Amino acid sequence: MKKKMICFIAQFPPPIHGLTKAVETLYNSNLSDDYDFGKVDIANNKRFLKNLVLIWNSKADLFYFTISQTKGGNIRDLIILKILSLKKKKCIIHLHGGYYRKLVDDDVGKIQSKLNYKAISFLEGVIVLSESLKSIFTGIIAHDKIFVVPNCVDDQYLMADTEFENKVNALDKKQILHVLYLSNFIKTKGYPEVLKMAKIEKERIESGEKKRFHFNFAGRFFEDSEKEFFFNYIKENNLDNFITYHGEVGGKQKKDLLKNCDIFTLITRYPNEGQPISILEAMGNGMVIMTTDHAGIPDIVKDGVNGIVVTTAQQQNLVALYNRLYCDKKTMINNRNIILKNYMQSIYLGKLQKIFNKI
Repeated sequence: MKKKMICFIAQFPPPIHGLTKAVETLYNSNLSDDYDFGKVDIANNKRFLKNLVLIWNSKADLFYFTISQTKGGNIRDLIILKILSLKKKKCIIHLHGGYYRKLVDDDVGKIQSKLNYKAISFLEGVIVLSESLKSIFTGIIAHDKIFVVPNCVDDQYLMADTEFENKVNALDKKQILHVLYLSNFIKTKGYPEVLKMAKIEKERIESGEKKRFHFNFAGRFFEDSEKEFFFNYIKENNLDNFITYHGEVGGKQKKDLLKNCDIFTLITRYPNEGQPISILEAMGNGMVIMTTDHAGIPDIVKDGVNGIVVTTAQQQNLVALYNRLYCDKKTMINNRNIILKNYMQSIYLGKLQKIFNKI
């Protein structure tokens, strides 16, 4: 029997971020044994016209489309959806974020908004990252066409059971806990707050207290201004002994960071946030999470249960946040079990396969 063809219209790495990593995981998975995968990489807008030709000429039975959450990107997406409509092809979109509804209701003009409502209503389905994000498409498309597929921890970034046991057993002997910020350097993702907590740590040491934390940062700078701010802050406050920047990490370097760190921080108010894969990776490697009640994050992190959930009002009190940093065995084990039960790579792929088969 001939395999059905699924064409990915999506952003592929590089660069590596939550969306591109999730797409790559799916595209390179063993689901390609059951379907004939093709792709149109829309990461480079300079290839827009060439991509439209590729989409028009595609013989795919189903198009899997990761849509944008920006005004310009949305215009591009509407053109693509119109082409698929003219071809009378089945299409399902996957939203890797939480901003789309605000975009189409508040940020674009009436005509563009109506075009979005119409285009979405004719789709075979939409995929969101968590239950709380289903409301993004409520009233636009039939409820039974809204599917929930949470992100996952790729197998390569999940520490082995023996490694995890060793990490838990070693906690009591740790004199210094390692805090990790692993994300792209965008101010609304909260890296300045982590820098300031490192400064608080330094001030404590200078007052005669023992060193408690070391702060690790890893990720990409998209803007020179962000990079300049980050390194100037470290230099001006003499934080070299309290902060390590690891650069953009992947493979063994990323795996080791996840293995060796104890507390993960993503104090995010990033408008396009959905369900950060980095939080899931940290949980799978036994870290306590410090994050915010933003986007789809409350679906995976509960304050006092598996981490520290910061409200908008609390976000300004950095001394209070610093004082809440902790790591304990119960939380480490709880977070690990949550991932093993709900957010494994095999679970993620299984959910998508069911949707593909249904459509």
